[in-house]
Amino acid sequence: MNLYKEILNNIPAAVIVVDANLRVRYSNRAFRTFFPASSGKGSLKDVIRCGEAAPCGRGEACAFCPLRNLFLDAEKNGGLAFRKLVLRTGEGTTHLAFKVQPLGGLYLGVVDNAYESEIAREMHSAQDIQQRLLPPGKGGSVPYSFLYLPCREIGGDLPDVYEAGGQTMGLLADVSGKGISAGMLSAFVKAGWDRSELSPARAVMGLNAKFQELNLDERSYVTVAAVRIEREKGLITYCAAGHNAPILMKRKEGIDEVEMNAPPVSTWIPDFTYHDSTMPCEKGDILVLLTDGVTESRSEAGEQFSLERVEAVLSRSRDAAHFIEQLKDALTEFCGTFDDDITAMAFDL
Repeated sequence: MNLYKEILNNIPAAVIVVDANLRVRYSNRAFRTFFPASSGKGSLKDVIRCGEAAPCGRGEACAFCPLRNLFLDAEKNGGLAFRKLVLRTGEGTTHLAFKVQPLGGLYLGVVDNAYESEIAREMHSAQDIQQRLLPPGKGGSVPYSFLYLPCREIGGDLPDVYEAGGQTMGLLADVSGKGISAGMLSAFVKAGWDRSELSPARAVMGLNAKFQELNLDERSYVTVAAVRIEREKGLITYCAAGHNAPILMKRKEGIDEVEMNAPPVSTWIPDFTYHDSTMPCEKGDILVLLTDGVTESRSEAGEQFSLERVEAVLSRSRDAAHFIEQLKDALTEFCGTFDDDITAMAFDL
């Protein structure tokens, strides 16, 4: 028996062994990982933590328990049964493909998709965490709106807006890669960015210094655009590191594009010195930050959305919220689906 337990403990499928009285005699490591609140042995209730107050099998809801009914079906069918179950456990609702087969007077229950379900559950948790990293969308002295459309479950873009020293600060970072690795790197940016630093350039250099400690290869990098908005002074201080530079739509003079040639945060030039630049702004102007996922999104014919289309949308916009709304509609109509993360931020000055 110990040999069987050792074998079952080292397979990826989640497994429980149940006797004729529906008592769980054994659960393997994968099952206990999938149901972290499980006691491992005892009643079915003890194993999945269903939340029923009455003893297992005696509660009003027990007659409708899909796991209990699965093993009852196995008893009637010579130990064989298969169902796709929806279980409500202490960790929430779980979808499982569960099959049962006889095992010398016992029943062996195997969750075929436990690994995939666990990955899906972890991905859902990661999505929830990443959503919490996004700015609230309101508050602060400068109204703003943003668009965030990750092309996969987890995105590599990080927009952020916060107050420091009585001024509104904006950050838009775009990390290399896609998916989970990109999400982890964007979380590093969130943690490594100095929100108390009023100089965008010094904040970028601080992030660059912390990035060197990761010892990543040259394929990993972060592009950053950071701004400080002093609306009372009519001044924007900004720094862009390998990123699309800010765009300012001036009500009186049209759109002002900013040119910058600083490298991204990376191991390429580890001691690069970034500098702040400034530009004036007036009441009614709109400041825009966006990632290259916006400008480089392609239509089915392979044509890029382009900066020119972004500026055309901006020139028709009444305010920041209107620009973000119009940009989303224009991108969706032009591209349909996206191969890169799409992020844009707009500030009403």
